[in-house]
Amino acid sequence: MDPAIDIATTSTCTTCRFKEDKSNYWTMVMYFKARNGSFIRVPQRPNDGVGNPNGGMTVYYIRPRPPSKDLSVTIFPKGFRMRVGNPMLRNAGWALNNPSVNQTTFRCWDGTGIGPGTPGVGALDTRWFPKGPCRGGMRTQIYFPTCWDGVHLDSEDHETHMAHPLGTPGPEGSLMFGTDCPASHPVRMPLIFTETVWDTNRFNGAGMWPEDGSQPFVWSMGDPTGYGHHGDYVFGWEGDSLKRAMESQRCMTSLPANCDALTLQSDAEINKCMLQTVVPEVTEGQYLSKLPGCNPIQSGPEPATAVPNCDAVSTTVSTPRSTPRV
Repeated sequence: MDPAIDIATTSTCTTCRFKEDKSNYWTMVMYFKARNGSFIRVPQRPNDGVGNPNGGMTVYYIRPRPPSKDLSVTIFPKGFRMRVGNPMLRNAGWALNNPSVNQTTFRCWDGTGIGPGTPGVGALDTRWFPKGPCRGGMRTQIYFPTCWDGVHLDSEDHETHMAHPLGTPGPEGSLMFGTDCPASHPVRMPLIFTETVWDTNRFNGAGMWPEDGSQPFVWSMGDPTGYGHHGDYVFGWEGDSLKRAMESQRCMTSLPANCDALTLQSDAEINKCMLQTVVPEVTEGQYLSKLPGCNPIQSGPEPATAVPNCDAVSTTVSTPRSTPRV
């Protein structure tokens, strides 16, 4: 997407709870692999306490807090985008003292609630697909890096213009909180944290999991390990709306209705904002003989590789396609 395009003005609606947020948040799709080798998309469901939208993800914008030295934030500029995580990764990737180690994680809900502890370091959290059935479903969690080099809106790998803060973990036990930006990336931006809930418990029935005891879920790019978990962000807030929200104490809670700086949308308004399928390929609603696109299963531990001369159906457009006005 051309960074010169202001998606806050070209977008005609948003599936976000606040009308002012036209940003793009993306993560890959999860599939269940049946015993016969076929695949079916795992549905998403609303997160705990967010109403009844059609799936989606919960997005948090978080201010730094002590013991971080710099508690101010710079708002993302127009055209800014980033990626976190590596879709080709098939092993642990980082040392335990590296802040990237818990940037993408899974929480295996046990059916008793949302689970204990800070996301990423809680007792039910892993960096890989859970090894056993999750009675309450599965939640995936992403912490985007929060330190900017102050110059580049993007980078060739969509990552190196950003970095995670460094230091000693805060009281929560996570390197994402209470730490400070490195000298190479001195500009502190809001911490974006996302949660996506997958309705995996519909696949917990007797005889559905592999006979060898392995877990049956895969990411859509052919990753059965979970280590390739990643997410993308393209900034698209209207005007100074994000700045106003970050400055309002009433907006810095987990209850959108409390926010006095932004315009709340109903579930009905959110669910009306839908983009019709633009790629003529069946990807959901039925069992498939293989994953969509050119995405064979690659289990690692070496990094996955792209399939050369891919002949999968694809659609490329020169400009973003508008959603119908609602």
